[in-house]
Amino acid sequence: MGHVQRLIAFDLDGTLIDSRRDLADSANQLIAELGGAPLPEAAVGRMVGDGARVLVERALAASGLADPGHALPRFLAIYDTRLLNHTRPYPGVEAAIEAARRGARVTMLTNKPLHHTARIVDALGWAPLFDEVVGGDNPLGRKPEPHALLAMMSAAGVAAAQAMLVGDSKVDLDTARRAGVRCCLVSFGYGFESVDKAPIEGETIVKDVATLVREIEAFVEGGL
Repeated sequence: MGHVQRLIAFDLDGTLIDSRRDLADSANQLIAELGGAPLPEAAVGRMVGDGARVLVERALAASGLADPGHALPRFLAIYDTRLLNHTRPYPGVEAAIEAARRGARVTMLTNKPLHHTARIVDALGWAPLFDEVVGGDNPLGRKPEPHALLAMMSAAGVAAAQAMLVGDSKVDLDTARRAGVRCCLVSFGYGFESVDKAPIEGETIVKDVATLVREIEAFVEGGL
């Protein structure tokens, strides 16, 4: 278990894993079942980040389809069968997680449902690397609401200055700002296109995993 003098919370999709194709394939299967035309993978990727319900709403709207009332549960069932077909960690990200564990309590905060999140984490052998994993269906609400992150900080006994959120999207940036914590965004994630705000003090953007590792090392060593 990581030390608790610092807390580092990682986003999942677009930050640690590239899950865009499996999400796009699942959305497009749903769209096809409802009689629509498939959407480009990149377009679906831009819809990811606010949870499955919002993804389904955006995908159906882009396809000109109405929700027959069962679109969300059907999408979740489809995705459950495609979860790990093409989803892979970004090369080297385990080094970033390990760097965090050397001086922080390490958690995962994602808007993906916990069932899917846990299956991916287990399949990748990552369960021992995280002290806590929280999905978007938690009772405290999805990002950018900061309540789940604030609860993590309270459980770890850390103040805002001792916490950092690592993500890839505007949702992650907004969550960090609402919680008053440091934010590190990875520009290689497919959610980075949504970031429309320039970084301010306490926020950094990294273009590769090696730079992310150095950023995390500096944070856990108290240099940031």
